[in-house]
Amino acid sequence: MKPVIALIGRPNVGKSTLFNQLTRSRQALVADLAGLTRDRQYGEVNFEGKSFIVVDTGGIGEQDDGTGVIDDYMAAQSQTAIEEADRIIFVVDSRAGITSADSNIAKQLHTLGKPVILVANKIDGVHEAATSEFFALGFGEPQPLAASHGRGVTNLLETLTADLPEQNTAEQIPEGMRIAIIGRPNVGKSTLVNRMLGEDRVVTFDMPGTTRDSIYIPFERAGKHYVLIDTAGVRRRGRIDEKVEKFSVIKTLQAIKDAQVVILVIDAQESITDQDLHLLGFALEAGRAVVIAINKWDGLSDEQKNWIKSEMDRRFHFIPYIKTHFISALHGTGVGSLYPSIARAYASATLDISTSRLTQILQDAVGAHPPPMVGGRRIKLRFAHLGGHNPPIVVIHGNQTDQVPNSYRRYLENEFRKVFKLEGTPIRVEFKQNANPYAGRKSKSSLTEAQQARKRRQIQKFKQRDKKR
Repeated sequence: MKPVIALIGRPNVGKSTLFNQLTRSRQALVADLAGLTRDRQYGEVNFEGKSFIVVDTGGIGEQDDGTGVIDDYMAAQSQTAIEEADRIIFVVDSRAGITSADSNIAKQLHTLGKPVILVANKIDGVHEAATSEFFALGFGEPQPLAASHGRGVTNLLETLTADLPEQNTAEQIPEGMRIAIIGRPNVGKSTLVNRMLGEDRVVTFDMPGTTRDSIYIPFERAGKHYVLIDTAGVRRRGRIDEKVEKFSVIKTLQAIKDAQVVILVIDAQESITDQDLHLLGFALEAGRAVVIAINKWDGLSDEQKNWIKSEMDRRFHFIPYIKTHFISALHGTGVGSLYPSIARAYASATLDISTSRLTQILQDAVGAHPPPMVGGRRIKLRFAHLGGHNPPIVVIHGNQTDQVPNSYRRYLENEFRKVFKLEGTPIRVEFKQNANPYAGRKSKSSLTEAQQARKRRQIQKFKQRDKKR
């Protein structure tokens, strides 16, 4: 079991920057804005054959007074990280000095009895003696650090791993099916994640844009391993004005590409919007298997439910293969039924089909409905094989394949989908032109340039003779 080390401190002291330095990644969003990190972000650190789990947390500020503001929820996430951590890195700002919030955090940490390493960040441009005042916090000598430039990170890693055992290469972290939860802001994505996990793992708040980062959460259910990805809500491009929110949208789109199955959450109280369709289109374009969850279904009248179902028939007519569920993430209604659909969508996206079977289906489809003729010649489709997974890619070889119309391509996609009963995943059909083995070869009977010139002169002579007649 790898040790867990939590990064604790006030907002905007550089915890996320340090997290990225330790994990050698860009998992955590970084900007000159207090309160950017709101959920627990986990990452793995490997250093000289030793490894541990580091947890990035939201800042514990001075507004955590239980009044119901979002800072209280962020503090609760930090408190959870403190409880589950084996060791704590207490990050302070060298430029700001000791604040009342730092003192309060120090008092709390002293009561836990857990090892605490005090890190004085942002020492670049600050006199070395400036860190001496942090001795008053009672955690010994602070480790100077400039996380944005990487100064002191190696020394910190040496301190953290000094008493850690060598990494056991036989221990493998179980890989799970990656499921991304996407949707517009405030449709209930984080609430659904918490419901699926059975705990308040991510911050939920009645305010659009609460989740700003893509949070990867591994968990196990019924003996199967999953990785849930809670993403930031994506609004229309014209309404995205904050720089941080633009970064969040990029992280969401990256999470879609990183996932294997995508759950599109739609707010039933606001019906189906164009932005929902844009997100759905992006997921399908990325080739990901999709399950649709219509959230907040329990608070609607029968008339509203019937109207939304009619809207679904009208706006989702192009995706009859995607399963739709009516759920309530807050109360848990219908959430359990998502898992069978997720499993079927994943199985369809990773289906393994033999070349002979694909070729047989192709021949049957061509026999029932032959491809069109081009220039008086019939397009010939000879054989097919599987070219990839997630989504399934069927590669068809033949002649004049560059002339195959899109309508016939869709016909073949539907035939493959019908035969293999694919659910939730798009399927792609690609065509490849058979190479001419004689292309570029000269015939042995071909004439030389001198012979061709002589032949042209003879033809010209015969034409002149015909004219005289």
